[in-house]
Amino acid sequence: MRAFVTSLICVWMGLAGVSAQELPQLYDVTGVAADDVLNIRAAPDADAPILGTLAPNARGVEVVATNASGTWGQVNTAESAGWVSMRFMAARGVAIDNFNLPVGLSCFGTEPFWSLDAADGVLRFQTPDIPARDLALWVAQDSSVPGDLRRMIRFAGPEGPAVAYIHPAACTDGMSDRAYGLRVAVMLGLDSGLLTGCCSLNR
Repeated sequence: MRAFVTSLICVWMGLAGVSAQELPQLYDVTGVAADDVLNIRAAPDADAPILGTLAPNARGVEVVATNASGTWGQVNTAESAGWVSMRFMAARGVAIDNFNLPVGLSCFGTEPFWSLDAADGVLRFQTPDIPARDLALWVAQDSSVPGDLRRMIRFAGPEGPAVAYIHPAACTDGMSDRAYGLRVAVMLGLDSGLLTGCCSLNR
């Protein structure tokens, strides 16, 4: 119980020192001809090598960071991250469901491997050794700042009352060169260990 309370205090102290951020964010490709594509480049530079492409009608593309001038956005392609010109990206906003979580939110970690997906008031948790199970969501508390994706979540964990904290920050999965814009810390019960990982806005 002491470990649980201590972790909560540390999380809330961290929450108090973090300001709202606009990223990650979902974007739609715009202004690209129907017979063309939007290039994903290895660096925020029009001359950088091409890693992949986005279709001219691509929707819900997650941009996790921008360069200093905001002219290029970082997106994922295959097992790596690249950059697209923000001139061809239109923000669509992040849809929040009736349970105060972003629609399509998916969190995951490695060593050990685990995943926690949110949908319709439940959190689906699974590992390679544990079949997927639906855990009741009790509360997902935001900061009351518009656009702020920080969430303190309480739910019925497999080992007792559970808590998770999601906040915007650069994150990598440790298994690829993909980049994410949300970090998560999870305790599945009062005396369980701390799981850490990344979250994405589109599964």
